[in-house]
Amino acid sequence: MASIKRALISVSDKTGVADFARALLERGVDILSTGGTAKLLRDEGIACRDVSDYTGFPEMMDGRVKTLNPKVHGGILARRDNEGDLASMREHGIEQIDLVCVNLYPFREAVAKAGCTIDDAIENIDIGGPCMVRASAKNHRFVTIVVDPADYASVLASIDNGTLDESRRRALAVKAFAHTAAYDGAIANHFSALNGDGSKRAFPDIFTRQFIKTADELRYGENPHQAGAFYADPEDEGLSMADCPVLQGKAISYNNIADADAAFALVRDLNDEAVVIVKHANPCGVAMGCGSQAEIYERARAADAVSAFGGIAAFNRPLEADTAALIAETFMEVVIAPGFTDAARAVLAERKNLRLMLAPSAAPVAGGFEFKRVNGGLLVQQRDAHILSRDACTVVSKRAPTESEWSDMLFAWSVAKHVKSNAIVFAKNGTTLGVGAGQMNRVNSTRIAAHHGGESIKGSAVASDAFFPFRDGVDALAQAGATAVIQPGGSIRDDEVIAAADEQDIAMIFTGIRHFKH
Repeated sequence: MASIKRALISVSDKTGVADFARALLERGVDILSTGGTAKLLRDEGIACRDVSDYTGFPEMMDGRVKTLNPKVHGGILARRDNEGDLASMREHGIEQIDLVCVNLYPFREAVAKAGCTIDDAIENIDIGGPCMVRASAKNHRFVTIVVDPADYASVLASIDNGTLDESRRRALAVKAFAHTAAYDGAIANHFSALNGDGSKRAFPDIFTRQFIKTADELRYGENPHQAGAFYADPEDEGLSMADCPVLQGKAISYNNIADADAAFALVRDLNDEAVVIVKHANPCGVAMGCGSQAEIYERARAADAVSAFGGIAAFNRPLEADTAALIAETFMEVVIAPGFTDAARAVLAERKNLRLMLAPSAAPVAGGFEFKRVNGGLLVQQRDAHILSRDACTVVSKRAPTESEWSDMLFAWSVAKHVKSNAIVFAKNGTTLGVGAGQMNRVNSTRIAAHHGGESIKGSAVASDAFFPFRDGVDALAQAGATAVIQPGGSIRDDEVIAAADEQDIAMIFTGIRHFKH
């Protein structure tokens, strides 16, 4: 293993860099530095040489040119086992640089600021940094490249225990190439989304996104004959399943992740304490509101006890012991919550295969993109973060809803947003009674949901994720016994649909917004 005699440190993210440099200095490493990093190190009492003193060239052009010099890049790129490279170093007074600690100007953060101009964006494009990072990564046989402050401690440990070998340096080099790739991708995304006047479009002409594989590959994909893996999106503005550690249970599976994501996406849209049970990406039982957490869970499970078997349960409050005892009565695959009491953990510890996923937050998600892969391309859309308010609704029927109908409609609407289209949701007293999902026509979704709810449907409210194109859907829900319906409106036959509601004394609300989910 090659020893580290000289390091070049020049970072934008200065987290922990002083401690890292001090530790290198204590190990006898000569430190080169530039600009703000050099000032910080000296302020911390850490001796370092300015790169400009080493190269003989001052920093110039407002700092645009400071490390672009043969004495820097020759010291990084020289092959230590190549006599020609070594001779060139001797001839030109080039010193060997064994470790490079560099991270790049905060381009993404800069362009996210309000009022960022094209000139501002351009000045935040790092040139010297990526050159040094790539040079170091290319020559990782001999040079250690560190781009992430999270790696400082492990690099020091590797130096001390003699494990900073070529394999370890290659792993750091891969991380470095990913760092510059993401950086260049962010630049391409930003500038390809600009109009001629500098205003920004929602979608760039070139869309680059970097996904990072989580530690372990999945046992398989949706089916055993398909390989599968989970890649995290570091840029996701919402809660990532990659941020939810598994506290107990078997290894998480492809379908577990998809279903847990669907369940938690719904439960965090609900303001009151709520429980969501999902099976095959659709909610089969949802309950919210009054009662203890255990009682809310019982209502959600009872909404479709058959489907709940082997499902995913999501909570928007920390899981309590009484609820855990009820969960232990039924086979469940995953429980996801923003916390677990010690007593709840103790109750569920006996269910060794049950996965417990800890969510860092139960707050609703706003902003960000959603992706869908299709053959030959990628569909990209803004995340559906719309939360409906009562004030945005319009009563279109002769009869206005009662207060309890309003409450049930708004609850059912929140659930319908997360049900595969065509979606119909019957609800009453903060509990789903029947869910019709993924049917090719809305009438069949209505009939399936009504059949499941049975007699409990009478007096319930209904949510439809899109408008009723004909009155037959309203006739079906009225026949089942529903008394109120919330839907987007916008059909050319709205008058016919409203007339059907009035004929059957059904209160009808238009939202003016649709929630297709394919």
